[in-house]
Amino acid sequence: MTAPGRRSSTFTRLLRHGFTDPSAAERLLESDQLAPIRADPVLLDALGRTADPDLALLGLVRLVEAQGDHTAERELLDTLVAAKPLRDRLLGVLGASAALADHLARHPGDWRELVTYEPQDLHPGVAEFERCLAEAHDPVSLRVAYRRCLLSIAARDVCGTTDLAQTAAELADLATATLRAALAIACDAAPADAALCRLAVVAMGKCGGHELNYVSDVDVIFVGEAAGGADEGKAVQAATRLAAHMMRICSETTVEGSIWPVDANLRPEGRNGPLVRTLSSHLAYYQRWAKTWEFQALLKARPVAGDIELGTEYVATLAPLVWHAAERENFVADVQKMRRRVVENIPVAEVDRELKLGPGGLRDVEFAVQLLQLVHGRADSTLRSGTTLDALKALAAGGYVGRADAVQLDDSYRFLRLMEHRIQLFRLRRTHLVPEDSADLRRIGRSLGLRGDPVAELKREWKRHRAVVRRLHEKLFYRPLLDAVAQLATGEARLSADAARERLVALGYADPAAALRHLEALASGVSRKAAIQRTLLPVLLGWFADSAEPDAGLLNFRKVSDALGKTPWYLRLLRDEGAAAENLARVLSAGRLAPDLLMRAPEAVALLGDGDGGGLEPRARAHLEQEVLAAVGRAVGGEQAVTAARGVRRRELFRTAAADIVASYGTEETPVVADQGALVEQVGGAVSDLTAATLAGTLRAVVRDGWGDTLPTRFAVIAMGRFGGHELGYGSDADVLFVHEPREGVDEHEASRAANAVVAEMRRLLQVPSADPPLLIDADLRPEGKTGPLVRSLKSYEAYYRRWSLVWESQALLRAEFVAGDEDLGRRFIELVDPLRYPAEGLGEDAVREIRRLKARMESERMPRGADPTLHTKLGRGGLSDVEWTVQLFQLRHGWDEPGLRTTRTREALAAACAAELVSGEDAAILDEAWVLATRVRNAVMLVRGRAGDTFPSDGRELAAVGRYLGYGPGHVGDMLDDYRRITRRARAVVDELFYGA
Repeated sequence: MTAPGRRSSTFTRLLRHGFTDPSAAERLLESDQLAPIRADPVLLDALGRTADPDLALLGLVRLVEAQGDHTAERELLDTLVAAKPLRDRLLGVLGASAALADHLARHPGDWRELVTYEPQDLHPGVAEFERCLAEAHDPVSLRVAYRRCLLSIAARDVCGTTDLAQTAAELADLATATLRAALAIACDAAPADAALCRLAVVAMGKCGGHELNYVSDVDVIFVGEAAGGADEGKAVQAATRLAAHMMRICSETTVEGSIWPVDANLRPEGRNGPLVRTLSSHLAYYQRWAKTWEFQALLKARPVAGDIELGTEYVATLAPLVWHAAERENFVADVQKMRRRVVENIPVAEVDRELKLGPGGLRDVEFAVQLLQLVHGRADSTLRSGTTLDALKALAAGGYVGRADAVQLDDSYRFLRLMEHRIQLFRLRRTHLVPEDSADLRRIGRSLGLRGDPVAELKREWKRHRAVVRRLHEKLFYRPLLDAVAQLATGEARLSADAARERLVALGYADPAAALRHLEALASGVSRKAAIQRTLLPVLLGWFADSAEPDAGLLNFRKVSDALGKTPWYLRLLRDEGAAAENLARVLSAGRLAPDLLMRAPEAVALLGDGDGGGLEPRARAHLEQEVLAAVGRAVGGEQAVTAARGVRRRELFRTAAADIVASYGTEETPVVADQGALVEQVGGAVSDLTAATLAGTLRAVVRDGWGDTLPTRFAVIAMGRFGGHELGYGSDADVLFVHEPREGVDEHEASRAANAVVAEMRRLLQVPSADPPLLIDADLRPEGKTGPLVRSLKSYEAYYRRWSLVWESQALLRAEFVAGDEDLGRRFIELVDPLRYPAEGLGEDAVREIRRLKARMESERMPRGADPTLHTKLGRGGLSDVEWTVQLFQLRHGWDEPGLRTTRTREALAAACAAELVSGEDAAILDEAWVLATRVRNAVMLVRGRAGDTFPSDGRELAAVGRYLGYGPGHVGDMLDDYRRITRRARAVVDELFYGA
């Protein structure tokens, strides 16, 4: 007897053998059921080798109890001690699966299935499983027979007799035999239906791929035809009844539970489509309606039950369509979008535990392999395997995937699948979530051979393999493109030139030959520079392919790399700073404007990094003006000074454009900015501030060059139009008024000549051809328009506005804001025009009618010939002009007594009108949405084409690039145009009511 307070030697031995509850285990070992073998040392050793010794011991005691008589108990225990194969297999199953232990307790004679250890039992196929299921004639007996077969598969698995691939294949073969048995039961129950039709069951998914899990939906597609001259309609109805009955036999819960759900949702039209179709109906659907993912699913199609000849014909008929799927427009983008959608649909709380669907999970490997199969399988039939690991091996053998990458991916995929198997085997439940309970993690770790600290080791290995998959699954697609051109070490199969071109075309490259030349120029050789490029390019190629202009992205990257290739910080920035490489890829492939700005001074790449380069945050106007004036002060002569100011402007335009593109596209670290209005305001504010700073610097340079420190007249620049409203786009001119006031003692004519000379020189210097984009100054909103003097004195403005001012000029002055020059003069000009733009008691009815007449005339006369009025962002229905004139009418009528309306900014004034209850919240939101969208379209057109435009581009690629900027994926250009028309149509209805009083 053990002394009180001291542990027995059995307790210590149990701890050493891996038991977590030695006290309970000791009681079980002392039970009468195990008395005959309690002292046998092999029992404890065998239990200690299982995944969960406590669970195995409990299962063994239950199994012995269930034998029912002493003879049966002795037979079991004697065999257990004498036969090591049975001992390892039985205890291995009991220690890994509580569900199979329950099965054995209900069917205590089934342990004998594990005794036989002949060669033919090691790797059974469909025929062997069919023999095991042959006696099953109803759903209950089928379940019992199925679990009996599953018992032997699990035993071979946990003992290591079969590896992952063999286990998955056996599970698929057992599923095949089960589907055949279930269909036979259904046919026996309805012989008349069976006589009317030919019904083929085609396995899809993991069953079709011969790589099934322990518990998984078995995906199928049914094909039916008439038999013996029967009516086709009646035959299809009969086949549908048989198929539905077969599904119920497998799926429904009985006293013996269920087998697994049979899922036919991969069929044409999914759950909304007919359960059974004829072969011709299938073909018609796939030829006309099928989406890319449906062809991807067909990679796994395999006839398994029913009329095998018909099933084989189905697969053969659809195969040509499958292997031409990569030629579909936006093929790669569609597949990648489907993958992203799967990840997005995972609940946030589960994403880090999701073994199958999460980042770095099984689906990443499967999608990557299937993508490569679809691209290259048309020309290389060796790739046409439905089994992931076989396909990966074939891809490596053909040079489509690097051998080292394939080996790592194979290893990680096997580990993750084994984890999945062990998780499902425990309760025989369909799950892909890694459990959080430490006991569950300990059992899984031990079952995978991790015996030191099973929980910590399992987490470490899982994290490592998941990281490998995340790193490799995209690189898998792009790395061989480099190996095809990089002239690296011999001995590895490489992608052929044709295969490389095929892959580039699938990615969306219009000129694959040129793309290969760029890759060769960037990645060839043994230099450190080429080595870093080979590290960067696989990821960059994926980001380029995610744009509407992958060719342009790669070409621009080559140009930047050629320009900065000898600069030590450039490649280091891209390699080491997380955001820089992706930001650069987005900017280079989003259109012409940003790359053109960058090519003129490639060192601006530094702005794209995370570090001290300034980043992409817009700079405040005061800082910009300070930098511009300092650059002007250091320069010699007016031309050099303005060149310096324009250089700052070009760099800051690039910063603004890059920030806009990155925010609109989103990156792996930063999601797409949801507030489109904030983006518009950021761009408008940044470009307007930059324009103001450039004008201030140019004015300083011209005055200094021509008159020294002091101009004979005070001089101010007043911003107008979108410039005054802080709403400039990338391609906008600077609308301004120039005002001067002679200094004391200076003749008015001399002052006027000086002011006009300043304006002329400013305009000239800002348009001198150079590497920097010109800044066009537009003074057409001045009194008398183009026929009036460019510059007026403050007194002249006062006299004109007092005597001659027209209502349209009052409207234009709503945007007037001082931006450069003499601040006191600018303030007095604004004070002068305030009574004009915010007239006391508001506009009279005659003035309101005049504004409406002008607007109607502008709509009819200024719309470009041939332009679609529903898509013109400025003058079209519900466009910028509609919204702005409506808001400005509120300002003219109510600005005198509503302080919030006294602003130059459209959105701010609209919000003030809503706050003053001049417009409903709903109508204000409609107008705001249309104005923001139209502004975004104009910005997008400039970014994409490199020149301003008020309509959507007619070129398909440019239109797709505009769509990508606006958040529309590949193939959704039509949705973009429909949305634009819908949003602006609603806005025009509001304008008709508020502006025209309709």
